[in-house]
Amino acid sequence: MQPADARQTPGPLSGLLVVDLTHVLNGPFGTSILADLGARVIKVEPPGHGDDTRTYGPFVKGQSLYFSFINRGKESIVLNLKEDRDRAIFRNIVKRADVVTENFRAGTMDRLGFSYAELSKDNPRLIYASSSGYGHTGPVESYPAYDTIVQAVTGLMAITGFADGPPTRVGTSVSDLIAGTFMFCGIVSALYAREKTGKGAQVDIAMSDCSFAYLEQALMHYVATGDAPPRIGNRHPIMTPFDTFEAADGEFVIAAGNDHLFKQLCEAIGRPELAADKRFLTNPDRLKNEAVLKRELERALKKAPKDHWIKAIHATGVPVAPILNVKEAAEHPQIAARNMLIEAGGVRMPGNPVKISGYEDPKVRAAAPTLDEHGAALREEFASRAATAA
Repeated sequence: MQPADARQTPGPLSGLLVVDLTHVLNGPFGTSILADLGARVIKVEPPGHGDDTRTYGPFVKGQSLYFSFINRGKESIVLNLKEDRDRAIFRNIVKRADVVTENFRAGTMDRLGFSYAELSKDNPRLIYASSSGYGHTGPVESYPAYDTIVQAVTGLMAITGFADGPPTRVGTSVSDLIAGTFMFCGIVSALYAREKTGKGAQVDIAMSDCSFAYLEQALMHYVATGDAPPRIGNRHPIMTPFDTFEAADGEFVIAAGNDHLFKQLCEAIGRPELAADKRFLTNPDRLKNEAVLKRELERALKKAPKDHWIKAIHATGVPVAPILNVKEAAEHPQIAARNMLIEAGGVRMPGNPVKISGYEDPKVRAAAPTLDEHGAALREEFASRAATAA
């Protein structure tokens, strides 16, 4: 067993104690950011197989990558929160904690007797963060939810895909990940407020709120017109040319977001006359004639391979990029330069995107814990308090 203090990398959140009751993805993703930034995170898992994701593939060296990617550097203790002795240990950990996190369905913690109102009696400075499908208010607060459910009910699936295709799930569990990120934001905001007030707070995060807040142009369309926006594939709703384009050997991406960049693009592909065409003079003109413009651009682009055009267009300062698959993206030198593929427990996984001067961003981090790996040590650490409480 690895000592708890050896798991923590010094960071801006060093010294914070987080009790993590979250499971699956959205909550553990948020608490993994806390751990990466130096907090001590104690993951409380139920008896049996623990967090469900321990059983999810793919597996490398016997480890679930699903679990490992978002639980590295944490400690694990198995507690049965319906059993008196384990409830006492849990309460004693919470008394010393800065943060408690949970992502059960609304009402679950209340039924266990571990609501914010109850736990804050013993620890008035406690930050208590909840992340659920629909939050802790509203007519559907108790409904169960997973990422795909939230993508469906917030309009995200309806705006994803091509006009002649069906509503499409975004290719990653974006609603879970957004909610985890917002939970992290809520926690650190509440911690900052506590520095001024001395008081704890309850943070209530709804996956549905978070995904709805990310609708961006789609919601603007509704506010402006009263109608739901259509699916438009890869193109941008208010800027053009801003899309995938076909070269002689496949597609790549061009993002010419203003009139100057459009002119530079036309010159780069040998079609300078397009920039002077009255149909394409301004961005509103180009939006109105988007399909015609794309055909005209691709007439030139199909005469040479995409690598040729990426190099030529990039030289003019116009944003342009290849469409990489995940293997190509993971092996890109920029990912290496930014330390975004690190090692933990002998397997590779995403690094920490939050880079802060004065703090190490290690290439090797502590592994995700095995189930109850730190249970004995944590029970000993909190035993005397637990005995008193019992």
